[in-house]
Amino acid sequence: VKIRALEALRLITKDKTGSLHLGPAVTLTELSENQDVNSAYAALAQAAGDVANPQIRNVATLGGNLCQRPRCWYFRSADFNCTRKGGDSCFATDGENRHHAIFGNDDGCVIVHPSATAVALVALQAKLTIADGKSNRHVSIDDFFVDPGKDITRENILKADEIITGVVLPPVAKGFRSFYFKQKEKQAFDWPIADVAVALTLEGNKCLEARIVMGAAAPVPWRALKAEAFLKNKTLSVKTAKLAANETLQDATPLSSNAYKVSVFKAIIYRTICRAANIDPFA
Repeated sequence: VKIRALEALRLITKDKTGSLHLGPAVTLTELSENQDVNSAYAALAQAAGDVANPQIRNVATLGGNLCQRPRCWYFRSADFNCTRKGGDSCFATDGENRHHAIFGNDDGCVIVHPSATAVALVALQAKLTIADGKSNRHVSIDDFFVDPGKDITRENILKADEIITGVVLPPVAKGFRSFYFKQKEKQAFDWPIADVAVALTLEGNKCLEARIVMGAAAPVPWRALKAEAFLKNKTLSVKTAKLAANETLQDATPLSSNAYKVSVFKAIIYRTICRAANIDPFA
């Protein structure tokens, strides 16, 4: 069913409370270039603007990016009946896993979640409207994604007759800042090795609240809860950002070929925290 032509699903509007409403059929280019998104929710604009290449961003949509299937080569190949397809084995666990998960990888499937916009939207505490043609339901994006321990064959909670009809971003508080960065093997156009979104509420250089989310790290967008707790009420600096990154990676469980991701994520997390706080990460 083609829904691209439904103009109601392509809107970007702000309501009286200051919340920003995004249609799921908004293209990634439209999202990355929108003034309201860039000024208040920079991490989302940056995430949308760094997906694939310009030709793809001109047609790919926000809803499609959120709901795409995993890129794992075993899952995509017809030659492997892996656990995500109902089989008995996750072939990546002991196979070719250099791009696979370093967190949440002990439940029988070691995919990494493929959506860049999801990483930013989790950091920004977005809510989703989901419809089945008869009624709507509203869910936090934190509750949208399904990890393998709950259902190994699913990535999200959408039922067969449901679609996302809206994404809502809450009003930004005073001192709110966000930033997103993606590290690739080939920065011009490639899948991510690591991507990170950081959302901070600041009082001067003091961090009142932090949300740090990793992509290409786990089967779902992965909150760096230890780093968030570590930063709370601390004065931000390069040193505290590095310490927060180290806190995050203490719980990593890399596979046979992806231990390099631990060092990459440490670097990307601290640098993204610094950039969100307008601190030179190399000072």
